[in-house]
This record gives sequence, C-alpha cells and structure tokens, in this order.
Amino acid sequence: MSVMVKESPISETDMIAEAEKALADISRIRDGVGRVIFGQESVIERTLVALLAGGHALLVGVPGLAKTKLVETLGVVLGLDSRRIQFTPDLMPSDILGSEVMEQDETGKRSFRFISGPIFAQLLMADEINRASPRTQSALLQAMQEYHVTIAGARYDLPAPFHVLATQNPLEQEGTYPLPEAQLDRFLMQVDILYPEIEAERRILLETTGIEDAKAQNVLQPARLKEIQTLIRRMPVPESVVEAILTLVRSARPGQGNAETDKHVAWGPGPRASQALMLCTRARALYDGRLAPSVDDVRALAEPVLQHRMALTFAARAEGTSVRDVVAKLVKGI
Repeated sequence: MSVMVKESPISETDMIAEAEKALADISRIRDGVGRVIFGQESVIERTLVALLAGGHALLVGVPGLAKTKLVETLGVVLGLDSRRIQFTPDLMPSDILGSEVMEQDETGKRSFRFISGPIFAQLLMADEINRASPRTQSALLQAMQEYHVTIAGARYDLPAPFHVLATQNPLEQEGTYPLPEAQLDRFLMQVDILYPEIEAERRILLETTGIEDAKAQNVLQPARLKEIQTLIRRMPVPESVVEAILTLVRSARPGQGNAETDKHVAWGPGPRASQALMLCTRARALYDGRLAPSVDDVRALAEPVLQHRMALTFAARAEGTSVRDVVAKLVKGI
C-alpha cells in the first residue's frame, strides 16, 4: 500500500519518463558541483536533497570548510538569482527585507516607495547567521515559511523558487547568538560539515593553489528545478515509510512512552519534522535513482532532519549525552 499526495494524477509510464529526465538533470548538477567542491559527498547530497525537496538548509561547521563556496556554487549550477548577506551584530531587519523611502514628485506630492532588500532572490545565502542579533534573525521567519514579507502593512511576494541556505559557526565560538527554536524549525535540515578526508584535502591543495581555480558552470534553469520539486511531491510513499516516519518522530517527543526520550529530551520535534522527513525521503530516493523512498532513507535522514528540532534536559547535557546519540538510539527502534 502506498500513500499519495493530493496532486493531479500521473500515469506510471509518465512518472518513469519524468524521473529519468530528472535523474539526468540531477547527475549534471552533481558533476557541476563536484568540479568545484572536492570530497564532502554527504554534505553535497544532503544540501541538494533539501533544495530538491523545496526547503531551506542550515550548514554548520567551523570556518574554512567551504560552506560559503558550496552555496555560491549551487547558485551558479542551478541558475538561481542569488544574493548574499553577511550577518553581523549591527545588521538590521531592513538591511534584509528592504525599506520604504519618501519621495516628492514635481507637483510637490509626497509618497512612499518600497526599495526591496536582498531577500528578494531565489537563493539567499545567510552567511554566519548566528552572528546577528535575534531581532535581525527573526526577519527571516515569515519569508522562510510563507514565501512573502510584510512591510508597512503591504505584502510583497518573493521569487519562486525561494531557498535560504544559511551558514553557521558552532555555538561554542564567541560572538554568536543561538538561533531561536522557531527559526531552527524553518530549516528542513541541519547539515553538519566536518573536516575533509585526506585524499579530498590533497586534491584541494593541488587544484586550488594554482593560477586558476575551477569555476562553476550553469547546468539547470529555475523553472526546471521547480518541475523536479513538483515531481518529488508526486512520488508515491510506501505505507512502511509513513509508519517509520511517524514512529521515529513521535518517539522523539517526551511523554510518548519512550523511557530514553523521557529521560534525555526536554522537548521534541513537531509535525513539521514529519513533513520534512516525508519530503526529504522522496528527494533522496530520486537523488539515488529510485522511484519510491524506503525505510533506509528515513534512517539516513533522521539526524539532519531531527537534531535541530530537539533539546536535551540539563541532566542529559551534564552526562555528556548529545542529540545525535539520542537520535541514533531512536533510529534503531525503526
């Protein structure tokens, strides 16, 4: 038994044909990114899965791991209109959203004109997002969920597709402001970027310290990306995957009968986490060349989808328990 979303019906033959076209496009995207970003296959996969699923991603890692380079490369490869905002403690919400200015015409009549900010882009890079104040961080809340902003009571729609890829340094570093729970929940996934393997780092040394660096090339148009995102939402989901998602997400909430969760978790993921897992498992399946997701996709995506949507108790943190440890135990239960 499979669960289908409420979309216009599509035949199995058409689905296979569309999937084959999408696979060819995804392969070109992977090759295009791989010419600039060396190694980090898991990071590239998870970031692309987030974009293919139509969501936003939070890239977390220490400086110098090519977080910004990855976002810039994706913007070029996918043909998206990209903007970059360097988040700093003195950044204001109007620096992101835009503001109204008063103008006077030849007759002396005065009126306000809206000047749009850098958020009016298809791909917004929020660089070092946790260095801005909470007030400025909250300027992204409405845009990331509702895909429009409200300025002086007027609604302004954002371009489609619209994605936010934010980079963040670990919270242990000085001069950072932890993102609030509501802000974190807007991100489809948190992608942790670790140090590269030795062979990847050797290639970095050899290919990025010469006269010319490899440059990204455009291989896709935004309209085609939207078509692939629509195809992913039409993919069938087996009942076993739906049950695995429900079991995993509900077991991560305190008070649901899981003793380990009750002991270690202060608050757990909401329904938005289930929605994120449903979309991401479909996207990962297509990324791997499959027409339907499996329970293995749920297991693989559990950590990036859930870890930023959970908080541990003080006792758990005192014991040295991490959110990843808790998620890993819950995954074994599905």
